[in-house]
This record gives sequence, C-alpha cells and structure tokens, in this order.
Amino acid sequence: MRLEQMYEAMGIRHNILSYARDIENDLKERFSLIDETAEYNQMKVIRAMQKARVSDIHFAATTGYGYNDLGRDTLEEVYAQTFHGESALVRPQLISGTHALHVALSGNLRPGDELLSPVGKPYDTLEEVIGIRDSVGSLKEYGVTYRQADLLEDGSFDFDGIRQAINDRTRLVTIQRSKGYATRPTLSVDKIRELISFIKSIKPDVICMVDNCYGEFVERMEPTEVGADMIVGSLIKNPGGGLAPIGGYIVGRKDCIDRASYRLSAPGLGKEVGASLGMNQPFFQGLFLAPTVVAGALKGAVFAANIYERLGFSVTPDSSQTRHDIIQAITFGTPEAVIAFCQGIQAAAPVDSFVIPEPWDMPGYDAPVIMAAGAFVQGSSIELSADAPIKEPYAVYFQGGLTWYHAKLGILMSLQKLADAKIVEIPNVH
Repeated sequence: MRLEQMYEAMGIRHNILSYARDIENDLKERFSLIDETAEYNQMKVIRAMQKARVSDIHFAATTGYGYNDLGRDTLEEVYAQTFHGESALVRPQLISGTHALHVALSGNLRPGDELLSPVGKPYDTLEEVIGIRDSVGSLKEYGVTYRQADLLEDGSFDFDGIRQAINDRTRLVTIQRSKGYATRPTLSVDKIRELISFIKSIKPDVICMVDNCYGEFVERMEPTEVGADMIVGSLIKNPGGGLAPIGGYIVGRKDCIDRASYRLSAPGLGKEVGASLGMNQPFFQGLFLAPTVVAGALKGAVFAANIYERLGFSVTPDSSQTRHDIIQAITFGTPEAVIAFCQGIQAAAPVDSFVIPEPWDMPGYDAPVIMAAGAFVQGSSIELSADAPIKEPYAVYFQGGLTWYHAKLGILMSLQKLADAKIVEIPNVH
C-alpha cells in the first residue's frame, strides 16, 4: 500500500493530501533549522548526563522517606547542568506545572510581599493560586498581594507601567513565557533577557521566575542563562520527552530552590526526602529524548500555521515567525470550528481515537473547555493535543506530537473534519 493510500485508509481525502503536500515541500529549509537546534540541545543533555556520571544504578527505585536516593539527586544535578542553574527540584511529587509554580511561589513569598506579573494576567489555573479569583489556600489568603502590568497592544512590554508597578513590597516577578489562552506572542529568551535586565536595574534583589512550560529546548538557550532566578515547568510537557508519567521541575538559584523544597516537603526536610518510586529511569530517558520530541512538535506547529493561514485564518505565531514555544494558536471565530478541529485531533490519536471530545466545565477555568488528548499519559501536552476555552475569540491551541509524523496526521485529520463540516473549502492543487 502506498503512503497516500495509507492516509486515505485513515480517512484523509486526496484533495487534502495534495494541498498539504505542497505546503510541506515549502517547509524543508525551515524544518532543517529546527533539526539543527534539536542536535545542539541533544548534545547539551548528553554532556550534562556524562558530567553527572549517570549509571544504571541511578535508575533504582526508592521507597518510604527516600533518604540517600542517588538517582533522584543525580537527576537534579543533570537538570541543573542542562538548564544552567545552581540547583534543581525534579520530583514525581510535583504533580503538574501549576503545582510546581505554586510550590515555587509559595516557597519564596511571605505575608506582606507582593507578586508582580509584567506580562499581563497569567494562565487561567494560576488565577486561583494567586487569588485573582478567590480560592481556598491562595497566596492572597496568606497575605501576599498581586499586581500586574499589561502588555501593550502590539504585545511589547509596557516599561513605564512596569516601573510604576515595582515598589518596596515587590518580592517576586513571575514571567509567563508561553501565551496561555491568549493570542499574544510567546516571549523569546532574548525578550526575557531584556525584561529581567530592566526589572533588576530598578530592584536588583527581586526574584525573577519564568514559567517555562512549553518552551524548553525550543531555543538553544533557556531563561536561567539570561538572568532568571528560577524556571518552572511540567515533566508531562517538553522536558519529559513523552516518557515521564508525572512530575515537575524547578531550576535556579540554590536559595530559591531550597525554599521551594521546604514548601514541597516540610521545614527542616527540604530536598533530603521524597522517594523516587521507580520514576528515575523514565525521567532520565525522557529528558534524553526531549530535544528530538520537541523538534517534532515544532514541525507540527509550523505546519499547522501554514495550513490554516493559507485558508484565511488568523494564526499565532504566523506562518513565518520564529518559534519560542510549541503552541500554535488558530483563531476560528466560531465554536463549531473549534470543536471540529479538536475532534479531528482526537481522531488521529493512538489512544481513545474513538472518543468524541465535547466542551465541559473544568476546574480552574472560567468558561467551558474542550480538550483533545488521546495520550499515553493523561493530560500530557507534549503528546498530540489541542484545547480551547469556548469563548471569544474562539481560538484553539494546538501542541505536541511525540513524532513529526503523528503531528502531521493530527493536522490533516483536523482539516478533514473542518472540510466535512463545510467550515473550510480546500483549494484545488494541480
């Protein structure tokens, strides 16, 4: 069976394959640049593992308190080396990116301190962590206040607004690298450098934390190399490489990481406890694979941008922009199109392909959300996935794909669902 016949057997019609093939051929040079970055980052990870003298003894499981867990401690050394930090906290006990961010924030903020976001409102699930939306156990309940400076209309920093927002109580600045449920540009590492440099020039002792979710290994540098005191992320996104079944990380300045560790475990215990429970091997191997996996996801995002931009939809980033995370936003303008797109992504999954996703009221969100994720790990958004809040401007957020080929299939299937619903018309290609 020829490759085209294989796609057609999976429900992708010939006209869609022809339309997509022309676009893919135009992207060969772009894909080559993505592969060069992946090769650089692969060498970076291998070098860190070799310097830490990783051995199969480090894959052994520990239980109970987890004292003297050599694998856990070595894994954290590898993360610190890879991401250019003094110390790291990499644990299965960090159950999500939101949890890791909460631990980093609550560990480093005290009653009377103020938290500042200089890039506008953070991702939805952090609103309750901070207390923007009232919630039991929020930072607001513990006497931490919050202030934000919104980005300007063109997505650039409002330096005057940031200067005015910084005050004597500003203890920590949180910088969300990726866009969340917004159509603003993702922040490049160079832009993060510019922002941190400006903030530190006003208040040198302020802690600058970067929410690094979806950004790891997209560029050759990470925010900790340009002045960030902490970076935080989830292991079921980029750095877990699709193999980590749970977990999060915090990398950065030793004193910041120590304070976070006391919040995660208990005062006086910190990093000394926390059994790895057999997670070390997939954590190590997932990090090893991560640069290649991220490259596949990036190719899928670039492909999606080109596919949908040529059909007249607004896409962020656009088809030619440099990438700083793996997320591709596509604004459809109608809930029907968003739902059809997500159902196409689900139909391309290796797991639960027969399930039809529908919008529902998810905890932590202020509108119904539809999520497509036929993943080996529940909620893993380095795997092929898409999600969207069902509210204006009806934009969908596509990310992941453990391989480029799977990401490609997902985009083709989404396009087929939209064509079947007569939402898009595929141009004739000869």
